[in-house]
Amino acid sequence: MLSTTLSSIIGIILSTVVMSLGWILSKRTLSDREKNSPFECGFDPIKSARLPFSLRFFLLAIIFLIFDVEIVLLFPVLVSMSMSFSYNMLICSFIFLVILLIGLFHEWNEGSLDWAQ
Repeated sequence: MLSTTLSSIIGIILSTVVMSLGWILSKRTLSDREKNSPFECGFDPIKSARLPFSLRFFLLAIIFLIFDVEIVLLFPVLVSMSMSFSYNMLICSFIFLVILLIGLFHEWNEGSLDWAQ
């Protein structure tokens, strides 16, 4: 019982000393406030959160997710075609790629991919 109490007291004292040293030695200045604040897609997190949101950020994220998911869908096709070749799988993957390219050209003609105007 005595060893449990003694080890608990030593643990509490040691953790208090380490926390106090960390707090004393840390630099708390106003210039660190910007470094420690989160970065949110080009928005200043210190100012008002009710600023108008640019739809270009949203559109770019959606386009990235769409093409990222399509790469994940195409990878198993490539792996399975390297093991065994099938014309049916080749035609299906070709149709899938054509649909992707049509979507990409549509976004390009619409101006969704033009970031700087």
